[in-house]
Amino acid sequence: MTIQTSTSPTGNLSAGITTENAVYKKLLWRLMPLLMLLYIVAFIDRSNVGFAKLSFLRDLGLSETVFGIGAGIFYAGYMLFEIPSNMLLAKIGARKTFLRIMVLWAVCSAGLAAMNSQNGYYLWRFLLGASEAGLFPGILLYLTYWVPVSHRARFTALFMASIPIAGVIGGPLSGIIMHTMDGVAGLHSWRWLFLIEGMPPLLLIFVVVRRLHDTPASAPWLSSDEVAIIERDLRADREATSVTAHNSFGKVLLSPRFYLLTGMGVALLAGASNVFFWLPTIINRTGITDMWTIGVLSSLPFVAGFVCQYLVARRSDARKERRWHAALSALVAAAGWAALPLVSANPALSVVALIVTAAGTFSAMGPFWSMPSLYLSKEAAAGGIALISTLAGLGSLVSPGIIGWLNQTTHTLAAGQFYLAALMLIGAVTVVAVGRHDKPIKTKNV
Repeated sequence: MTIQTSTSPTGNLSAGITTENAVYKKLLWRLMPLLMLLYIVAFIDRSNVGFAKLSFLRDLGLSETVFGIGAGIFYAGYMLFEIPSNMLLAKIGARKTFLRIMVLWAVCSAGLAAMNSQNGYYLWRFLLGASEAGLFPGILLYLTYWVPVSHRARFTALFMASIPIAGVIGGPLSGIIMHTMDGVAGLHSWRWLFLIEGMPPLLLIFVVVRRLHDTPASAPWLSSDEVAIIERDLRADREATSVTAHNSFGKVLLSPRFYLLTGMGVALLAGASNVFFWLPTIINRTGITDMWTIGVLSSLPFVAGFVCQYLVARRSDARKERRWHAALSALVAAAGWAALPLVSANPALSVVALIVTAAGTFSAMGPFWSMPSLYLSKEAAAGGIALISTLAGLGSLVSPGIIGWLNQTTHTLAAGQFYLAALMLIGAVTVVAVGRHDKPIKTKNV
């Protein structure tokens, strides 16, 4: 008697899915640790000015307004060079592009350490933004060369977690540098902060050269069968989008929902960037002066932000609902900002309010950035997401200067905090005003 092995379509399909999932799990573990590490280091480097502020404003005789403008001017360079950097990446590959970015941002960090004037501060912050401009969009573009749409959400969500992780690590690290390095070799602690936190990209150059490959076909750790699976899935993505890729920019501008989504994006990025820029100052103004203590306490809001970002994103995915998850998270952030002036004399309650603020801000990110592809037409989504991201950067560019001016004019942090509360409230209203996702999913009965 002959026993035949089952070759049913169901069995083959199950084996195929298992193999495919194994391939993308392998990609997740090979790609994401290094990509996340690069962005964590970059985000610490761009936001450490919030800690340096506690010392260099006094040393250089600069004002709160000057600090805010300089903190925000980073995003002017960032926005100007974001698209050109991605165009260059498409031509020369990710490895060369990221190496160029890493060398230039290390140079700019050294420039910040050497600055002695207001103009020097503005110049080096602008150049730092221009240097780092290609990293965030470059990593997102790089993932499209490796991961198809059907698996990309997991990779993107993990990458976005780099932002609160940077806060968790950066606070204590910056605090200990500011606490221990003042006066070493005759340099102020803030100069050491820029020098030390600007060194990791140079150390990571060797890792990038050895571990980062431009395409799946060039990766020696993938078998030919695994490369074939990835290239098949990417080819299917290209075929699905090629028909609708034309004329997307015009369709974006004709959509009222685009402007509402952009409003929420502006509020969200303004809230996130100002958490980083002003958090050390807020803790310091409660009466805490020890830099190590400020560093440790500043990490707590980001721990909460990381946990809540994961939990809210998971709930949003489970319920297939984005709008109210984003809006309610923004309202939580608004409540945190509004509460801060009321508890400013109490260090413990101020940290609690900051935890609420960070939890709301980072929780809104996952649901919100999932919305453009739902609410814009398929033809408009590709251009719309990029355009919303670019315009949302205006929140990070303009708001730090406004807050600095408010702080300086009113001699209190309260006005700036109420401004951010109002901004997050407006963001919540705009995202609700987008309306329900009412485009039906068309199915065919077979």
